[in-house]
Amino acid sequence: MLGPMARTLVVKATAGADAPERCAQAFTVAATAVAAGVDVSLWLTGESTWFVLPGRAQEFELPHSAPLAELLHVILTSGRVTACTQCAARRGIGPDDVLPGVRIAGAAAFVEEALADGAQALVY
Repeated sequence: MLGPMARTLVVKATAGADAPERCAQAFTVAATAVAAGVDVSLWLTGESTWFVLPGRAQEFELPHSAPLAELLHVILTSGRVTACTQCAARRGIGPDDVLPGVRIAGAAAFVEEALADGAQALVY
């Protein structure tokens, strides 16, 4: 396994139940990086935004994939999870609706994280 790294990994998930493999890949990569000691920031946009609501990740199923709720728990424990401001608003999701530890922020915050020194951004 990898040792602790100074770089930050910014993962943007753009798919949810509409594209389950792509969604699971984003969560799996983010959780794996967290477990390896990497500083991780997971951004949920589009249909993946629904997973910031309590109970939604438990509803996601994909054969041969780790449970999304477990992956999200790992990321929330040691990384950061952000829901896109516009995506959340389009779905009627506000700050009081999200899981503890989730923030809602916009494009400026994503750009700042993705362009920070030592950052690597991946989009799924």
